[in-house]
Amino acid sequence: MKIAAIQMPVGMDKRENLRTAAEFVRRAAEQGARIAVLPEMFFCPYTNEYFPQYAEEQGGPAFEAMAGMARQNSLTLVAGSMPERDGGRLYNTGFVFDPQGQVIARHRKVHLFDINVQGGQRFCESDVFTPGEDVTVFGADGHRFGLCICFDIRFPELFRRMALKGAEAIFVPAAFNMTTGPMHWELSFRMRAVDNQLFTVGAAPARDEQGCYVSYAHSIVCSPWGKVLAQAGTDPELLVAELDLSENERVRAQLPLLSARRPDVYEK
Repeated sequence: MKIAAIQMPVGMDKRENLRTAAEFVRRAAEQGARIAVLPEMFFCPYTNEYFPQYAEEQGGPAFEAMAGMARQNSLTLVAGSMPERDGGRLYNTGFVFDPQGQVIARHRKVHLFDINVQGGQRFCESDVFTPGEDVTVFGADGHRFGLCICFDIRFPELFRRMALKGAEAIFVPAAFNMTTGPMHWELSFRMRAVDNQLFTVGAAPARDEQGCYVSYAHSIVCSPWGKVLAQAGTDPELLVAELDLSENERVRAQLPLLSARRPDVYEK
């Protein structure tokens, strides 16, 4: 299966960001991608100040634009994430649309990005967002896939749950920063791939050194063996990769990590 991780620029203009996303999705379809993945907060600057301003309810204009991207290009769209308003609460939410433009999954970021790195960055998503509570797995093209958002990748329990629910690849719209990205971005995607013997795909915004939040970028695709199959630089890029999903079972047969698990011991 051919997939595309979209590393796009994200500016202040919501409509322009949506137009940019639509053009990248169109190009992904032209190159034969069956699934396209947008970055975290792909139409919104990544700061607490702007999340409430850009937030929309499910079914709003941005939601309809994303549905249209999937429908017009006849592919499955993992639509990054957006600030979703639901009543009096905000969520960092990723929607998945099928080739007919229908929603087939919704993931609300479970682990909010609350960090205070000495000499680095302080950021508290929980000042604005409410955490989600679901393990998200969906079907597309006869296969099963997992979805989580950025900071969720740091929690192996969540990835293991998706793997046990049958995920063959896990998509991670993300926006690592320049404090954690250089050390932890590639390491995290390779390790979660090796832990669960499946493909991992990360889509990040392109880097803008003058922006209010500087993305590490480097969108990435890793194999079940932990090999980096494709990785972007820092500029806007359409990262296209072919996933041989049968590789999961070949790797698991050689190195039986999942079948050798001992839940009886772990749960004591």
